[in-house]
Amino acid sequence: MHLHPTEIDLSLERIERLLETLGRPDRRIPPVIHVAGTNGKGSVTAFLRAMLEGAGKRVHVYTSPHLVRFHERVRIGGRDRAKIVGDDALTDALLRVEAANAGAPITHFEITTAAAFLLFAEAPADYTLLEVGLGGRLDATNVVEAPVATVITPLSMDHERFLGTTLEGIAVEKAGIIKRGVPVITSPQPPEALDVLERTAARLNAPLHAANRDWMAFAERGRLVFQDEDGLLDLPPPKLVGRHQYTNAGAAIATLRAAGIRLPARAIETGLLTAEWPARMQWLTAGRLVERGGSAIGELWLDGGHNPGAGAVVAETMADLEERAPRPLHLIMGMLTTKNPAGFLAPFAGLARSVTTVPIGGHESFSAEELASVARSVGIDANPAESVEAAIDAIAAFSESAPPRVLICGSLFLAGMVLDRNGTPPR
Repeated sequence: MHLHPTEIDLSLERIERLLETLGRPDRRIPPVIHVAGTNGKGSVTAFLRAMLEGAGKRVHVYTSPHLVRFHERVRIGGRDRAKIVGDDALTDALLRVEAANAGAPITHFEITTAAAFLLFAEAPADYTLLEVGLGGRLDATNVVEAPVATVITPLSMDHERFLGTTLEGIAVEKAGIIKRGVPVITSPQPPEALDVLERTAARLNAPLHAANRDWMAFAERGRLVFQDEDGLLDLPPPKLVGRHQYTNAGAAIATLRAAGIRLPARAIETGLLTAEWPARMQWLTAGRLVERGGSAIGELWLDGGHNPGAGAVVAETMADLEERAPRPLHLIMGMLTTKNPAGFLAPFAGLARSVTTVPIGGHESFSAEELASVARSVGIDANPAESVEAAIDAIAAFSESAPPRVLICGSLFLAGMVLDRNGTPPR
């Protein structure tokens, strides 16, 4: 089957027309929580799913991009947990959408979003979690008219070609998911972005629940403490690694409470302890690449973050690991040419001993030599390699006082390739 070009063309006209032809499946899906943001939206969605499932709820989930297989984008709610859609069901939905579209102009993301709506409308569940693909205002997921809550995770510079070159402009696009009278929950935001979100929420009479004003989530004595006007929760730390995951978990809790979805404390605890989100500070402990590094590599980590905001929180997480269990840190990095490698790498200066740069096959990525030059410009020693495997071999050959901690980073496309080559794709 032919799928349409992946070129991004933000608009709601095509998806609206297609959904009308399909009988508006988007209006028949279970209650929606709609999540936008630059960083953290996948993690917040993962926490929401795990907490709802911890309470015995069935949850449909739509996320993007995928890491290894396209099917990862669509999870169908089941008795125990949402499961990645099967080949037959996905193929049937895509064929039905293609037939309804009848060759009219449409984008890849719009076709697949319509297919997800069809699948979600035809399978029973309690809730639907929709992650925005890009932006918000004109994203294909924004056809949903009455979600039970909207969430906007931390905003920073990314996708400037489509969303604008200022934080205010990006915030306008993200704020496009806010609906009249529907609670909106925001993670910590830069002041100029929060101002846009506050003004939009006020105009639409949407109750705003802002981090560090209406709710707080922080680490205290190895626990996660959440507090809002309804009281305080003393909870176990999240399974997902990094200080930023306390905030992401807090955003999920704040969303459930703002939407009036009251879960028992045990369900929230279960969600914190079981949430999974591959390629987000994921410690790879088994697989072909781990075996390749052998005992010469102490720890192998993977993160798909690719913008300056992500670089800052990932570097912070690696610094925390260094403080608790010191090891020399080396990066393996690939990045698309549409991204800002200097902005991503700057927080690692003085923390990482080296960067080994690699190309990302099949994508418009920086060459290993170009990326190495950028790394050196921000003060990090760098060497190019032809592949991730060659990079692991090179780092393993270093003579160091302790087996190093290695972080593979810079791109979700690279992360997907790593999970595939390691033999550990998302389940």
